[in-house]
Amino acid sequence: MELLEDTEPVVLLTYVSQAKVLMVGAGGIGCELLKNLALTGFGEIHIVDLDTIDLSNLNRQFLFRHEHIKKSKALVAKEAAESFNPNVKIEAHHANIKDAQFNLEWFRGFKLVFNALDNLEARRHANKMCLAADVPLIESGTTGFNGQVQVIKKGVTACYDCTTKDVPKSFPVCTIRSTPSQPIHCIVWAKSYLLNEVFGISEDEAAFDHSTDADNAKEIAELKKEAEALRRIRESVGTAEFPKMLFDKVFKADIDRLRSMEEMWQSRQKPEPLDYDVLKPKAPAVTPELLQDGQKLWSLEENLAVMNDSLDRLSKRVAELKAAGTAQPTIMFDKDDEDTLDFVAAAANIRSSIFGIERKSRFDIKQMAGNIIPAIATTNAIVAGLCVLESFKVLQGEYEKTKEVFLSPFATQRLLSADKPQPPNPNCPVCSVYQTNVYVDLSRATLKDLVGDFVRLQLGYGDKELAVSTEAGVLYDPEEEDNLSKKLGELGIKQDTFVTIVDEDDDDVFVNVVLNIQEAKEPLTDKPIKSLEPDQAPKIPRKPKKEPANESNGVNSDGDATVKDLKRAREDEGDVPPTKKAKTTGADDNDVVLVGDEPSTGGAILINDD
Repeated sequence: MELLEDTEPVVLLTYVSQAKVLMVGAGGIGCELLKNLALTGFGEIHIVDLDTIDLSNLNRQFLFRHEHIKKSKALVAKEAAESFNPNVKIEAHHANIKDAQFNLEWFRGFKLVFNALDNLEARRHANKMCLAADVPLIESGTTGFNGQVQVIKKGVTACYDCTTKDVPKSFPVCTIRSTPSQPIHCIVWAKSYLLNEVFGISEDEAAFDHSTDADNAKEIAELKKEAEALRRIRESVGTAEFPKMLFDKVFKADIDRLRSMEEMWQSRQKPEPLDYDVLKPKAPAVTPELLQDGQKLWSLEENLAVMNDSLDRLSKRVAELKAAGTAQPTIMFDKDDEDTLDFVAAAANIRSSIFGIERKSRFDIKQMAGNIIPAIATTNAIVAGLCVLESFKVLQGEYEKTKEVFLSPFATQRLLSADKPQPPNPNCPVCSVYQTNVYVDLSRATLKDLVGDFVRLQLGYGDKELAVSTEAGVLYDPEEEDNLSKKLGELGIKQDTFVTIVDEDDDDVFVNVVLNIQEAKEPLTDKPIKSLEPDQAPKIPRKPKKEPANESNGVNSDGDATVKDLKRAREDEGDVPPTKKAKTTGADDNDVVLVGDEPSTGGAILINDD
């Protein structure tokens, strides 16, 4: 790797000692990185992390000890790192990086930001904020023995969203609820459906895509009846009859109903229902040895015994919550919660037996249900060290010397491979946009003021077709103008909201424009929206011109159907799906904000990263 050639050490030390940096995430990479930053002598370090310390963290997050379990990662990490170098100022924030307090002005206060995160949403948010604030970001990540470090600088390198990222694994609803064929299907059923219906928050319809329900109308109707019956059984939690009622419902009555649908089993093996009264006398007593041996494959009878034992433990927790004054006590799955893990493992294995699927050990189910990817302490340490090495180049503005580094122990050539940073993707929806700041008098500014006066006149859109949206969804497009008279505050727009302007013309197309809303501290005397930039119209870049679309079949030069052609075809066929809607802030129930259709998840349950 190319390091700091021809660099005076004294100059570098000055840059480091005067640098105020932000580290987002205090987990596996974060603990190693914070230690490195403190020992290197960075002047001021801010840490943001919303998590608390779990027992499973202790094998690789070496700033934490057993007595720190359930305490804030950020606060404990600060305390531990201060002992390494008392001359470094460390500020800890036990909070979500997406909280309103961490706005653009706050991000602009840092010389450099380090991402030490383990989830896609937070990474994308930090990437977006650093681009908007024009602050360099060092992104890092590990998966088992593999790791990566990437320097991100607005207009110089590719950003985090310049390349497509893998989405969480998802499963069709009917596969999970009616025709499982793999252990993971039964595990997801037990974790995301059964546990939630009995002890957690009842099934969230937003987690499912029902766009194809018409194809399975009969089955969908039956599944809804099953869920309703399960909610009634929930009222019996804690009674002596509860375990048998639940078992007979999900492992006998529901299975009998599925077996009656002959067409479903023409090419599959029929599931075999179970009888609680037959199985229960054969169930052994639950011993600590049975529960502690995570690698053991429980028999069907042992699974029933563990399920009943976990139901008893969970029911007692519900009773304790009610006694403490909780009106609607809920218990959610946590891979480190023995009670919920035992319930999910046992219920998943019983369901697997019914459908002729191999059972899994408690250890394997914990890994699958918790989305656990093996974390290697050495990998975290190497990646954290690479982050600091790259930071030296960033602090000196030597972006031409930065590298995108990959740690691949099983590569045929060498452990570390480095390459020049990729240039920005001209079609990236995040870093290819034109960003500008605007002052807004939120007490009187309407969407019409924003669209008609500011966007069309001041930004120079003129008569162009355009759409206006926020994270909540689409506020305005050529076919929907109902929101124009509403004040921006009613539409959820406030300080530091990002408003995206999309040029929908076919020719001479502007890149997307992102407006960062700044609330005017004093009422604006003239117009309610004012640009923070010079008075002249901004020079908004144009999107790269594409090859003409093939008008005969509505396919562009890349072989993809164009959006307008597809929309027109659906309209001609009378097959345009209804527009999604979201309620406006502080408005009547009849007031809505139009929300554009998002990519389908295929009627799926998503396994969350816990």
